[in-house]
Amino acid sequence: MYNARNKYFKLMKNPVFLYDTLKKEKIEFSPIKNGEVSMYHCGPTVYDYLHIGNLRSFLLADFLRRVFEFNGYSVKQVMNITDIGHLTSDEDSGDDKMTKALIREGKELTLENMKTLALFYSDVFKNDLKSLNIITPNSLPMASDHIKEDIDLISKLSEKGLTYKTADGLYFDTIKYPEYGKLGGVSVIDEKELQSRLAQNPEKKDPRDFALWKFNDALGYEAPWGKGFPGWHIECSAMSMKYLGESFDIHTGGIDHISVHHNNEIAQSESVTGKPLANYWLHGAFLNIKDSKMAKSSGGFITLKDLIEKGYSPLDYRYLLLTAHWSTSLNFSLESLDGAKSARHRLVKHVSDLKNGEIDSKQVEDFTIIVNNNLNMPEAVSFIWQLLKSNTLNALTLAEFDKVLGLNLIEEAQKQNDANSDVSDEVKTLIKSRDEARTNKDWKKSDELRDSIIMMGYEVIDTPDGTQVKKKL
Repeated sequence: MYNARNKYFKLMKNPVFLYDTLKKEKIEFSPIKNGEVSMYHCGPTVYDYLHIGNLRSFLLADFLRRVFEFNGYSVKQVMNITDIGHLTSDEDSGDDKMTKALIREGKELTLENMKTLALFYSDVFKNDLKSLNIITPNSLPMASDHIKEDIDLISKLSEKGLTYKTADGLYFDTIKYPEYGKLGGVSVIDEKELQSRLAQNPEKKDPRDFALWKFNDALGYEAPWGKGFPGWHIECSAMSMKYLGESFDIHTGGIDHISVHHNNEIAQSESVTGKPLANYWLHGAFLNIKDSKMAKSSGGFITLKDLIEKGYSPLDYRYLLLTAHWSTSLNFSLESLDGAKSARHRLVKHVSDLKNGEIDSKQVEDFTIIVNNNLNMPEAVSFIWQLLKSNTLNALTLAEFDKVLGLNLIEEAQKQNDANSDVSDEVKTLIKSRDEARTNKDWKKSDELRDSIIMMGYEVIDTPDGTQVKKKL
């Protein structure tokens, strides 16, 4: 935080600007509580491994947190984990994802097995966060632990006459919330889509109505209106309000959450409280592969584990996402990841060559203005490279920047230095030349340099962070 750095320099407080989906413009951030930021992020449904497109949304949450903390705010961050009640779409049709996962893995359909499955994939998700150097949110509540809160919130809606019952569940009556669809300007929905929704459940009063509770006599939780599961939308409202209060500062998610899920959250929450659920809404763009949204159904399903097995570091992927603005779609390819890997390695190498010096307050001021402008990470990265090119950046200032980038530059450089600490200067020169050859994809020269290192009595180990060697026994 800046407050902790005052012994180095005096920094003018700069405003933070964010593009708000609800207001449809970039506006200056003003917190509910002075000096504090409360944030809720729609987390994963833990029925399978997450693909790297999913992870882009969570990196947006991390960049947001880091920018606010860099500006001296204290941050209270909540990200839910959905382990029950999420259907295959944001609407009320299709099969439950968790149920499908149990069938896929040949497990008996029980709440206990559902929880076991969820805990396994929750651990995978948390490991992915750690690998990407994403700061763990203050709270990671699981939906199955908040059934009481769901029932209490639905009961309040029922008391206000905002619900009705059909054969398959309890629904929110959207006609009684005139502002429905105000997020993203989707209050007028295509007539064909409306009729499609109505055909899925002709008992709905309005095609936009959504399930607060889905009945299931065989599997589920007891509730006053019947056994079953809470709707995905009510889970997020119940958990966000429990941990952050009836109104909080920022709500984030993917752009696919705008039209249905987040509008449903707003409708049910604000109908109960009469207050705005969140003051700012941020929605991250898709990660595409071959110009199509990355999704399991389309066959474009790449996990972080897949990248690691191909020789990439998760930090290479983090760097790649820093080069594209969070509000614009990004076409993913291994070629683009190769470029990010090369650039990150060069950045790590620069760290070892930089002098410590003192933190440059003017450079930090300029950097802050950039990242405070709607989290403009691509410009921030470009700014750092400009400083390196001009030989005006020192290690301590770069370490300050990295508190936002989250690339662990100092640690990565130290790791590289430790790996080669007992290596002769001659071998170090060969290693550096070989890494440059690999970066330039000069495989012939790379092989020749590897053979030279081996001839000098070393084993050569290729890692995502470059060439490492160890003395042969």
